[in-house]
Amino acid sequence: MLLIPCPHCGERPEIEFTYGGEAHLVRPADPSTLDDAAWADYLYMRTNTKGVHAERWRHARGCGRFFNALRDTTTDQFLGSYRIGEPKPALSMGEPR
Repeated sequence: MLLIPCPHCGERPEIEFTYGGEAHLVRPADPSTLDDAAWADYLYMRTNTKGVHAERWRHARGCGRFFNALRDTTTDQFLGSYRIGEPKPALSMGEPR
């Protein structure tokens, strides 16, 4: 079973969470000024990183809050989590949660 570290509730089983996509995406300030290609790029293009990736998650069956987490996409291991609005933590190689 995969355990996900909620920064509000602690580690919980993955069945309690929903994936919210890539973290730290910023909506354009004035979307009406974007052309179709730029808007499509914002909506659909993601980094899809192989390795450590910042993701947004929601503890749907727990506190209900959104948070960000760092997950290694090659091993599916969560390296840490942090609250929305906090900066992405710097992790050294091989550092556990």
